[in-house]
Amino acid sequence: MTDRKPIGMPFESWIDRQIREAEERGEFDDLPGSGKPLPGLDRPQDDLWWIKQKVASEGLEMPLPPTLALRKDAEAALAEARGARTEAEVRRVLEEINERIRQAIRTGLSGPPLNLMPFDVDRIVSEWRKEQ
Repeated sequence: MTDRKPIGMPFESWIDRQIREAEERGEFDDLPGSGKPLPGLDRPQDDLWWIKQKVASEGLEMPLPPTLALRKDAEAALAEARGARTEAEVRRVLEEINERIRQAIRTGLSGPPLNLMPFDVDRIVSEWRKEQ
């Protein structure tokens, strides 16, 4: 008998056979995507995905540049002021962050442009009073 492929029968290459046999042995069962979607497929494409994944898996935090950290602190201070219980607390929170903003404007901080001005304390206090 010859090693010829019968007519009408599909041809299976050596590599195709290796893959099929490995699948039958279950060697691919623990790979991502085995019946489950691959993690992150719904996210936009990001060239630095592998760095972010490594940082997350190691439980590390990437520090923000000083200007961005101050912007984040200013947002948090504004939220804290709006949720304050007394007018004195609103003023204290806003004056503290305003002093940091003024200092940053005077001396400059590294990072992207600050694009932040001190808060208008009286306006925010007025808004706070209306919500009380």
